[in-house]
Amino acid sequence: NSGQCPKTEKDKAEMRRVSYALTIGSLMYVMVYTRPDIAFDVGIVSRYMSNPGMQHWAVVKWILRYRRGTPSVYLIYGSGKPMLEGFTDSDMSGDVDSNRSTSGYVMTYPGGVVSWPSRLKKVVVLSTTKAEYMAAMEAEKELIWMRDFLSELGMKQEKFLLHCDN
Repeated sequence: NSGQCPKTEKDKAEMRRVSYALTIGSLMYVMVYTRPDIAFDVGIVSRYMSNPGMQHWAVVKWILRYRRGTPSVYLIYGSGKPMLEGFTDSDMSGDVDSNRSTSGYVMTYPGGVVSWPSRLKKVVVLSTTKAEYMAAMEAEKELIWMRDFLSELGMKQEKFLLHCDN
């Protein structure tokens, strides 16, 4: 949270020696092209790029250790049944600084991940039901767009499936 950002000039000078932004940029590249499993964590630490603290840097190093410890986890385009399938989830006021929720989804086609955003909401929701509903609605819009796109490519999708944890 923002309470962990450096406040004294000594702490700020110490953090200037850390290549925080460069490392976050590298993690974003890896996240987008091969590792959707780190999207949420990278999204959190990237919020503090303008004033990162040592605790934020510790989380970045944890993500790097996780990546080094899981070399066999990577993005694979599947060869399963050609059907669009989505999975969605949201938290309730997960951002301690603004009380806003984070939601995201993962879309697969034929079993391979093709889309996986994770976003901090622009509004504060007052219930978990609304947070989950908003996440499902965004995922549904993506599925409809993907269905129409596949239709333009000549791959008709009669139905698609959206999984929600509620």
